[in-house]
Amino acid sequence: MTNIPAMAIAGVIMVALTFYVLFAGADFGGGVWDFFARGNREKAQRDLISHAIAPIWEANHVWLILVIVLLFTCFPAAFATIAITLHIPLTLMLVGIVLRGSAFIFRSYGSEADAAQQRWGRVFAIASIITPVLLGMCVGAIATGGIARAPLGGSFVAIFLEPWLTFFGFGVGMLALALFSFLAAVYLTVEAHGTELQEDFRTRALWAAGAVFVIAFVVLALSWSEAPMVRHALMGSPWALPFHIVTGIAAVAAIAALWRRHFRLARLAAAAQVTFILWGWAAAQYTYVLPPALTIDATAAPTRTLVLMLWALAAGACVLLPSLVYLFRIFKLQQRG
Repeated sequence: MTNIPAMAIAGVIMVALTFYVLFAGADFGGGVWDFFARGNREKAQRDLISHAIAPIWEANHVWLILVIVLLFTCFPAAFATIAITLHIPLTLMLVGIVLRGSAFIFRSYGSEADAAQQRWGRVFAIASIITPVLLGMCVGAIATGGIARAPLGGSFVAIFLEPWLTFFGFGVGMLALALFSFLAAVYLTVEAHGTELQEDFRTRALWAAGAVFVIAFVVLALSWSEAPMVRHALMGSPWALPFHIVTGIAAVAAIAALWRRHFRLARLAAAAQVTFILWGWAAAQYTYVLPPALTIDATAAPTRTLVLMLWALAAGACVLLPSLVYLFRIFKLQQRG
């Protein structure tokens, strides 16, 4: 019998992860373009990136915190396995998030000397590149089933390195980096409305879209040997073909809108494309939290805990969502003013 509260919370986790990818992911992508800022408008490009992500870059991490809390509370067995087996990339990811945030603040409000600005800028950019790759490698490790298959009492390498240090995991990490860069470039075309920077980021968005296309096919090829369960679901499930068609339409719409300079439409289509890719991964390993052994039902906390958490989520959403919308509008109006 399906555990409805557990399924509902698993859905909330995916929604929170989607928001994290669409918003915080774009912030990481902004750091990528900060690293690659070049030409006569180099300073203007970096200023636009800082201007765009400054309002809510720190608030975006609330979605990641929500994912962690829900996993810890509602799926403790899965959380313990992930946190132990992937403690190395997760710790490095946390260090990257902290370094990135600290560097952004020090560059924005610290010394105005060029050397200090460049130093903190490099830390911000490099951390913005490495962190998404580590996040993608963790997702890749989950998709391959390597975490659940890690041998009990095995060597350090077999338990803590082999599950995530794979070609497939690295491919997923590079795909995450390309997707975040694509999102950031598309979003920045809207932020740069009426300036020459709009064309700069339009070009970057088109190149990033091409990178997403190539890396996605490489990851699919690697999945044949390293993530067969996910590959089989993505290729052979009844929902697979319609899902791929919808994702393809979103991708083509984003590229066409960029090409024709309909930047707001491109932003909507790009967000839809990334959302479909993320949910495709979730659908491919449903009903598992950690394939091929730990299902949602098997790892769920007691029903009373799940029900109380759902009530807490409903109450929290009434505070969190309006607060984030208000925060975003206030800062954006202040910047425009």
